[in-house]
Amino acid sequence: MNRKRIFTLALAVLMVLALAACGTKNNDKMGDMSGNSSAMTGEPKTAEEALALHKELLERENAILSEKTELWEKVFMEADKGMIEDGKNYGDFLLDTVETEKEQFTDKEYEWLKESATEISNIENRLTELEEKYPEIMQKSMDGDMSMPAGSDTSTPPDDGSMQKFPAFEGKDLDGNTVKSDELFSGNAVTVVNFWFTTCNPCVGELSELDALNKELAEKGGALIGINSFTLDGDEKAIAEAKEVLAKKGATYQNIYFGSGGDAGKFVENVFAYPTTYVVDRNGNIVGEPIVGAVTEKNQAETLQKLIDQALAADMG
Repeated sequence: MNRKRIFTLALAVLMVLALAACGTKNNDKMGDMSGNSSAMTGEPKTAEEALALHKELLERENAILSEKTELWEKVFMEADKGMIEDGKNYGDFLLDTVETEKEQFTDKEYEWLKESATEISNIENRLTELEEKYPEIMQKSMDGDMSMPAGSDTSTPPDDGSMQKFPAFEGKDLDGNTVKSDELFSGNAVTVVNFWFTTCNPCVGELSELDALNKELAEKGGALIGINSFTLDGDEKAIAEAKEVLAKKGATYQNIYFGSGGDAGKFVENVFAYPTTYVVDRNGNIVGEPIVGAVTEKNQAETLQKLIDQALAADMG
C-alpha cells in the first residue's frame, strides 16, 4: 500500500467509537464489493466518477476495519509496522500478519480475517489503478474520508472535567539537544504536538503551514513541536531523513524523539492515524481530543484553533 493511506486505513480501528456506526451503515448500504461487483470492475469515464469510486472504495475499506474491532486490534497490536513499505499492498500486509499470528484466533476468526484482508487487498489494487490513472483524486478523496461523522465533536473535553496528561519523557531534538517534557510544557502557554512520519504525504504536505503556526504561537508564548515516529530511539538514518524533509519544506520548528520503551513511546505506538495533532497546556494536560488529519483542512484547522484559544485563555485566567 502507498504509505500516504496508512492513516486513513488504520483510523477505523483506533477511532472505533466515532466510526463504528458509520462503518456499519456503509457496510449495509454498499454490501459486498468483492468478486464481480461493478465498483471493483467498472471503469469510470471522468475524474469526477473516479473520485466518487475512490471514496466509495475507501468507505468500504473503513467499514471492514470497523467490524469485529477486537480482532483487528489484535492484528494491529501484533503487526510489525516496519513491514508497511511504500508501494506494498496493505491487504497483503494484513494477510501476512493474520497468517503469522493465526494461532491467536479461532478457526472461525481466522477465516473471517483472511477473507476480510483479501477483500482489502482487492480494494487496494483497485485504488492503486485509479490513483495511477487519476493522480489528482487521491488527496481529495482522503480529505473527505477524514471528516468525522455527524455528532462527533473532537474538541469536547471529558464530561467529568478530568484531563489526560501527556506522557512524561526525556529525549532529544534532532540536533541532539536534551528535551524534558516538564520543562517543555511548563515553558509554553500552549504546546501543539504534531505526530508525523517521513513518508506520509499528508504529514509532509502540512509542514510549511505548521512552521507558520509555530511562529504565530511564539508571539503568544506558545510553540509547536513535531514527533516523527520513525526517529524513536534515536534512529540515525530516520533522523537524517526527517531533517532533510523538514529542510526542504522550510520547517524550522523543534522536532523531538525519545525512547520507545517508556510511557511516551507506548503512547506513540497507539497513534495509528497520521498526521495526528494534540494541544497541551502549561501543566502538561491534553486539551480536548486529538485532531486527526492534516490541520490545513478547514474542520481540523478550526478545531485546532479552538483548542489553542482554550489553552491560552486558561493560562491567562
